[in-house]
Parts: sequence; structure tokens; C-alpha cells
Amino acid sequence: MELELRHLRLIVTVAEQGSVTRAATALGLTQPALTAQLNRIDRTFGAAVFTRDQRGARPTALGEFVLGRAKVLLPAMAALVEDAHRIVAGRELGTRSVRMGTASTALGGLFVNRLISELDVEVTSVTLPDVDGVTDQLASGALDVALVGLCGNSEPPAADGVRWSRVSTDPVFLLVPDDHPLAPQPVVTLGDLADAEWFGVTGAGCFQRCFVTACARAGFTPVKVSEADRAACVDLVRAGHGVALVQPTFPDTPGVSVVPLAGAPLQWAHHVGWHEESATLPVEGIIDAAMSAHAEAVSRSSPRFVDWLAPGHNGGAMPRE
Repeated sequence: MELELRHLRLIVTVAEQGSVTRAATALGLTQPALTAQLNRIDRTFGAAVFTRDQRGARPTALGEFVLGRAKVLLPAMAALVEDAHRIVAGRELGTRSVRMGTASTALGGLFVNRLISELDVEVTSVTLPDVDGVTDQLASGALDVALVGLCGNSEPPAADGVRWSRVSTDPVFLLVPDDHPLAPQPVVTLGDLADAEWFGVTGAGCFQRCFVTACARAGFTPVKVSEADRAACVDLVRAGHGVALVQPTFPDTPGVSVVPLAGAPLQWAHHVGWHEESATLPVEGIIDAAMSAHAEAVSRSSPRFVDWLAPGHNGGAMPRE
């Protein structure tokens, strides 16, 4: 038998699943069919790639060697196919194209800028309504890379082939009208606004539940809670219709003030994601671009957040990444 790329993908899947049975399910094969293919692969190499027993499938020394080469060859082949498609489409070979998705993050534009400037790529971006949708598109290959935000107590959804790295965990701040009595305060509590109408309480991750729980701990139940995007929050708060929860990188905006919440009872995290079989960009470059975007957002944010980040100013309320 001549070894093919599909055999390498099969080996990688078995190693990831740790079981021939689970790998067969992931590959859409029957267990006997997968076992037969593994036996043919073993004969091609002249030795077993996996030790297979009741405890599962574990790579042998030969298997570890083959896996190492497979994880280089498979992305390289994917890049070859993508570059060939570019040539057919009449595009320059030297320019890589990246499909990027975002959800619930204020860092999307900065992240795109970093990808373009630091990794020399063309970026096509799309904003989706929720993190689940972004994850699904990463898993299907419709997106190459993503940046999402969700409650700091949550992790992005798991999906085959999708990998996530947490970029930052920040406190959630409050947005009030400039003429609100609490606007000049260096810090406020949730209880100070027990009678307020709340905007911007997104359902990303467990944020709504965490918000209601934090209010209960502060001794009240919120009167009214509404989801609203960033622009709507500004307009509603500026008009005096309520207060909003915002990411701390929210810049100074006329008519509204950003105020820290005492003890940082709520957190917001950013995660960058990619599909492990996508060879469009190096993983290190993707993560560095996301972290640089966050750092730039912090440098542009309200001075209240810069002060909060200074040593000794947040009272040790939460760890900073």
C-alpha cells in the first residue's frame, strides 16, 4: 500500500481521540474498517503505529515519529491547495487571505489591523451575533480565525479541531450619564444602583446569570435588564434611561462616564480561536496579534481603566493577565 495524506489524517485522529472506537465515530467509519486501515498502515511502515488494547490506542515510538511529521505535512499540503486556489483566482501568491469572525468584542477592528500589519495578510471579517455561531464556522472551515468576548467565568464552546487561547480577563465597568451623582466617584457598587434599569447585559457565556447573582449578593434584584449593543448603550445612557455594563476598554465618550465597580464582581474575557488544521497563519502570530490589539485598546481606554490597572489601585480584586 502507498501511504497517502488521508492515512496521516487518520493517524492524527486516532492519536487525538485516544481510542479506535472514538476515532471511527469522528471519521465516520465503522470500527472494523478503521482497524483494517490501521493494520495496512502498520504493514506499510513495517511496525505498529499504535499500541491498541482495552485501555485505548497509544502511539508507539514509531507512532510519535509519524505524528510529528504528519503535523507538518498536513498543514503544508493545506497551504499548497490554498495557494493554488489563489493562482486560479488570479490573486498574487505572496498575499495570504484570512477569514476572521468576531462576537461580543470591542477589539475586532484593532485585531484586524494587527493581522494585516504584523502578519501581512488580507482579512475578510464578519461579526456574528454569538460565540456559538463563531465556533460553528471555525469548526466547518468557514472561518480561519476568530476573536470573541464572553463572561470571564466561561470558556468558549468546544468543537472538533477548534482551539482557543484566552487573551485577557478584565473587570466590567459601569456607564452612567455625565450628570449622574455617581459619575465623579472613583468607584461604585452594584447596590448604589439597585433601582436602575440596566443595559448591555449580554447573554454571552454565563454573563446574565453572573450579573443577577452579583446583584443578589449586593442585596437586590435588578428592576429591568436589557441587551443592547455599544452604540445603543451610549444613546440610552446619555438620554438618562438607565445605566450600562461595558468593557473597560470603552473610550471616553461625550455625555457618559465610565466608572469602575468595587471589587470587580463581573469580568469579561477575550479569547482568540483558530482551526488546528488551518495553515493560513502561525498560531503564535494569531495570539500575539490578539494580545497586541488588547494592549492597544487599553492604551486608548478611559483613564479610569488605566488607573485601575496601576499597582495598588484595584485592591487586589481580581488577577490581571
